[in-house]
Amino acid sequence: MIAPESVFNISTDLHSGKSYHQFESVALSIFKHQYQHNPLYRKFCEHLDATDTGVSSLTEIPFLPIEFFKNKIVVSNTFEADAVFSSSGTTNSVKSKHFVTNINIYQESYRRGFAHFFGDISEYCVLALLPSYLEREGSSLIYMVDDFIAQSQHPASGFYLDALDDLAAALAQLDAQGTKILLIGVSFALLDLVERHRFNLKNTIVMETGGMKGRRKEMIREELHQVLQDGFGVTHIHSEYGMTELLSQAYSKGAGIFRCPPWMQIQIRDTEDPLTQQPNGKTGGINVIDLANFNSCSFIATQDLGKLHTDGSFEILGRFDHSDIRGCNLMML
Repeated sequence: MIAPESVFNISTDLHSGKSYHQFESVALSIFKHQYQHNPLYRKFCEHLDATDTGVSSLTEIPFLPIEFFKNKIVVSNTFEADAVFSSSGTTNSVKSKHFVTNINIYQESYRRGFAHFFGDISEYCVLALLPSYLEREGSSLIYMVDDFIAQSQHPASGFYLDALDDLAAALAQLDAQGTKILLIGVSFALLDLVERHRFNLKNTIVMETGGMKGRRKEMIREELHQVLQDGFGVTHIHSEYGMTELLSQAYSKGAGIFRCPPWMQIQIRDTEDPLTQQPNGKTGGINVIDLANFNSCSFIATQDLGKLHTDGSFEILGRFDHSDIRGCNLMML
C-alpha cells in the first residue's frame, strides 16, 4: 500500500541530486506496487521483459500507452471506483475512462498542485468558462474546477455556460475592485468572449485549458495567446496541462513553458523507438510520471509531442499524426 504522504511530501527542489533520488525512490516503489497489483500493466511490462525485480532506475520503468484507457480498466487495486472520468471526443469515437478508486487523492493532488504555483485558491474568485465540458458527463476538469469554486468561497465564483455578457460585466467589475481572479476557460470560449468584449485586466489570471473542441479552426499557440493577450489586456496567458487518465496537472505561466508539481515529471521518448529517451531539447513523445496516480498507472505514454528543457520545464508542440504511437504493438493485451 502506497502512503499518499510519501507522494505529496517530495521535495520541491527536484533538480538537486537528493530530490531526484527521493522522486526516483518513490517512483520505483509505485512501479513495484503497480506491477504486482495491476494485471494489465504487469502483462505489458512482461512483454518488454521488465519485472519488478529487474527495474532499478527511473529510466527503466515502462510507460503504458494511453490508448489502453479506451478499452481496458486500468487500476492497481480491487476497490470500487469513487468516480469514473471520461475523455472528450466526437460522437463516434471511443472515449478513455479513468476509474478513480480514491477521489480524495485526486482532490489532494489538484489542490496542492494549484497552490504550488498560484497560492491558496480561497484567495481567488473563480470564473469558469468551460461550455464544452459542462455539456457532457464525467469530466475530471469540471470536477476540479467545481471544487475550486467551492473552495474559493467568493460569492461571484461560478460557471458561465453561454452568458458571456454577464461574465464580461462581472469580470470587469471585480478586476477593477482589485479582486484576485482566476478566469479558466476552453480556448474557443475565451476567443468568443474577447470578440464581444475588450478588457484591461490588472488582477486576473487568464488560464486556457487548450483545444477548440471542433468549435473553431485550430490555431498555433503563439497566435491564440496573442489574440487573448490583446483582448484581455494582459501580458501572459496561463495554461493548464492535464488529462482524463492522470490525477495531476502541469501549469504554464506564459510562453507555453510548463512546469510540473513535485510529484509529477515529464520524459521525452523517441518517436520511432518508444523505449528510448530523447535528450533535453529534442522533440519526441511526452511520457508522464504522475506519482499521485498510484491506484491506476503512474507511467503513461501520451499522444502529445513536446520537448524537455534542462530545468525540468517542457513545451507541448502538437500530437502524433493519426494518434499513432509508433513501435507499440501491444494493444492486444
